[in-house]
Amino acid sequence: MRGYLVAIFLSSIFLYYVLHCILWGTNGYWVPPVEMKSKNIKKCPKKPAFASLLKFPQFYPFLCATDFTKIASKYGTTNFVLPYGIKGSVEYFRVVLPKLKNCALFDEFDNVPCKRCVVVGNGGVLKNKTLGEKIDSYDVIIRMNNGPVLGHEEDVGRRTTFRLFYPESIFSDPVHNDPNTTAVLVVFKTQDLKWLLDVMSGARINTHVFWKMPALKLIYEQYQVRVLDPYIIREAAYQLLHFPKVFPKNQKPKHPTTGIIAITLAFHICSEVHLAGFKYNFNNPNSSLHYYGNATMSLMNKNAYHNVTAEQLFLKSIIEKNMVINLTQD
Repeated sequence: MRGYLVAIFLSSIFLYYVLHCILWGTNGYWVPPVEMKSKNIKKCPKKPAFASLLKFPQFYPFLCATDFTKIASKYGTTNFVLPYGIKGSVEYFRVVLPKLKNCALFDEFDNVPCKRCVVVGNGGVLKNKTLGEKIDSYDVIIRMNNGPVLGHEEDVGRRTTFRLFYPESIFSDPVHNDPNTTAVLVVFKTQDLKWLLDVMSGARINTHVFWKMPALKLIYEQYQVRVLDPYIIREAAYQLLHFPKVFPKNQKPKHPTTGIIAITLAFHICSEVHLAGFKYNFNNPNSSLHYYGNATMSLMNKNAYHNVTAEQLFLKSIIEKNMVINLTQD
C-alpha cells in the first residue's frame, strides 16, 4: 500500500513538471537567473511636495529576478492576488523575470539625484497646446499605452523615458519604437506574464484570453522591458484613490487607470512632478477623448473598470495643494 502511494506521489510530481513545461514552452531544463544590472536610483535630499501621500517613499518600482519574492514579502505583496500582488502567480513571475536581463531604473551613467518629471496623459486637451518642446525639457518623461509621439511632436514632444503598457495597449508597429525608451509592463492578470514570455520568444499567442486583441509582437528589445511591482498599483488604489478593499457583489472591482499608476510611479522616482493631458471634458460626450484618433468621451463614461470621478477628484486635490503642477490647466 505504501509503495502504491509513493508511486502516485511521484507520478503527480512528474505530471506537474510536464504541464509546467508545456505551459511555458520550455525545453524542460531549469535555467538559473541571469545576473541583473544593479538597481541604480540616486536618493534626492530634497523632500518632494507629495511625500506625505506615500507610505514607502523609497520603494523601488521594478521587479528584479534576484529578490522579487523577498521584496514582495517585506511589503505585503504576497498577501494579494493580481493585479495588486503576486499571490498565486509566483511561478509565473519566477519564469518571466530572468528573461528580461535588466531591471535597472536609469542608465548606469545617470548621476542626477533630483529629477524633474512630467507624466504625459493621452487626453484630448493636449491638442494644439504646442507643449512638445517644454515636455522634452524634463529629466524624465513618462507616457502610457499607445499614445503616439510620431506625428504629434509639436504637442507632446519627442522623448520618452518610460512607457507603461499592458498587452492590449502596446504598439505593434515598430515605427513607434524608441531605443531610449524603457517599456514597463503593468500586470493585471497572470496571462499578461504568459503573453510577455510568448512575444519575447516568438511563440504563438492565445488571443482569446484578452479583453481585446493584444500585440502579437514586441517592438522593444528585451533589455528595454521592465515589470512594474504590483505594490505601485496597490498604492495607487488604496493610498491615493482610497478604493475599498472589497467591492459589493453587484459591482465590478475598480482598478486605477494606467495614468494614475504612472503618476504613482513618478512619485517614487522624482523630486518634482508635472502633469500634461489629464483633463477631460465630461460634460460633452462628443469631445475628444485623446489627442490622437477619433475616440470620444462617451467611451470613458462607459468604462466599468475605472472610477474616473474618484481619479479626477484626486487630481484636482493634488493640483490645488501644489503637490504637482498641471501644464494643461486652462
